[in-house]
Amino acid sequence: MAAADRKAAEKKNSNPTHAAQRIVADLTWVDGALQREVAIDVDEAGVIRGVGPADGRTPVTRRLAGRMLLPGFVSAHSHAFQRALRGSGETFPAGVGDFWSWREAMFALVERLTPAMLRQVCRETFEEMLAVGITTVGEFHYVHHAEIERADFALDREVIAAAAEAGIRLCLLQSYYRTGHFDQPLAGGQRRFATTDVPRFIAGCDALAAMLDPRTQALGIAPHSLRAVPPEDLKALARAADERGWVVHIHVEEQRREVEDCVRALGTNPLRWMLDQLPLGERWCIVHGTHSTADDLRAYARTGGRHCVCPITEGNLGDGIALLPEMLARPGAVCIGTDSNVRLDPAEELRWLEFVQRLAAQRRGVVKTPEGRVGARLLEIGTRNGVAALGLATGEIAAGLAADFVAIDISDVSLRGCAAENLLDAYLLGSGAQAVREVCVGGRWVR
Repeated sequence: MAAADRKAAEKKNSNPTHAAQRIVADLTWVDGALQREVAIDVDEAGVIRGVGPADGRTPVTRRLAGRMLLPGFVSAHSHAFQRALRGSGETFPAGVGDFWSWREAMFALVERLTPAMLRQVCRETFEEMLAVGITTVGEFHYVHHAEIERADFALDREVIAAAAEAGIRLCLLQSYYRTGHFDQPLAGGQRRFATTDVPRFIAGCDALAAMLDPRTQALGIAPHSLRAVPPEDLKALARAADERGWVVHIHVEEQRREVEDCVRALGTNPLRWMLDQLPLGERWCIVHGTHSTADDLRAYARTGGRHCVCPITEGNLGDGIALLPEMLARPGAVCIGTDSNVRLDPAEELRWLEFVQRLAAQRRGVVKTPEGRVGARLLEIGTRNGVAALGLATGEIAAGLAADFVAIDISDVSLRGCAAENLLDAYLLGSGAQAVREVCVGGRWVR
C-alpha cells in the first residue's frame, strides 16, 4: 500500500478505542512468508504501529501459543439477507432448476422482510463471518425500503447497525437499481430495491457516508447490473464516483441469458458495452464474469479494473466457470466474495477457486505465485486483494494498516502432523473454519 494511503488510514483511525497491545503468535504471515515469534504492536486506535522480532523483554499483551496468525479474510461481495434462504430451494419437484428459478425464491424472501428481520439476518450473517475468520465485508446492498410507497431507504440503516453490533469491518456498497430487466419496470419484491434517479441516490449516499463510523465503516456504490441500470444512469453514477473517490462494484455476465438479453437491448454484451462507454479503472470491480470472453477480460485488465469471483455461490446456482487465467493476468486484481452466503468458510471459498479451475483445465496449480506457491496466492486473493477492491487500509500485517487478524489453531486435528512450511497450504486446501480460534477487527478481539 502507498505511503500516502497509509498516512490517510492512520489519520482516519486516530480515535482511541482500547488499550495498546503487543501480540505474539508462534507463526505469523508477514512479507509473504510464515515467520516465527513476530511481535505486532497495535495502538489504542487499532492500527498496527510496528512489526518485528519479539525481543523477549517487552511485555506481551496477548500470547497466541499454538497459533498461525494471518490477516483477516475479506468477502468483497455479500448479500447478507440471502443467508435466510440457506437450505431452501434445494429440491426440484418440477424438474431442473436454475439461477432464474432461484431468483424468484429470493424475491419472495424480499417481499416478507421486515426491518427487524433484515437486521437480525444481517447480524447473524456478519457474526458467522467473524466466526470463520472473515473480518471485512463488502455488503452489496439493494433491499432499501421498509415502506415501498414512501421509498424510505430505512433498511440501509439496519444493515449498518447490524455490522456495528456484530463488530465486522463494513464497506457498504450502496446499490442503484432502477429497472426490472433492461427496459422493464420493477415488479413485486423488486420495488423494494427502487432508486428513482441518480441525483437523489447520490445525495442519499452522501448522507449515509456521514453516518458511518470511519474506524470500521466505509461506502462505495454498486450499480446492480446493466439489466437494472439504464445506460445514461450508469454513466452519471460513474461520474459521481470519480468525483468522490468511491469504489464501484457491478454484477457482470453471471448468466448466459443476461448476455443474450443485453445484446438484444444494447447491441453488445455487458462487459464490452462497459469497456466502450465507461471510464473503467482500478476503483471498478466486476462481480462474477462467468460468461465473459477472454478478449473482453484481457481488455478489462488493461483498464486496471478488478474482479470478484464467488465460487461457492456460483457453484450452488449453476452460474458457470469464470475464465480465471485471463483474470489472473493481473493477480492483484482478483478477490473473492461469499455472495448468497449459502456457505461461509473463506478457506473453502479459496480452495474452490483453484479446484474448479483444476477440473476445467485438467491440471493443477492454476492459481499460484511466480514461484509456484498456491497457498500464498490464495491468501493474497482472500485478504489484501479484497480490501484493495473495497478501497480500505487493511489486509496485511504491516505498519500503518488496521489490525485485522485471524488466528488458526495449528494443533487442530485437520492440521496435525503438517510441517511448518506446509501449514498455510494445509489450512487453505485441507482445513478451514474448524481451525479458526481468535479473530480481531481493528485491534478489538471479537472472538
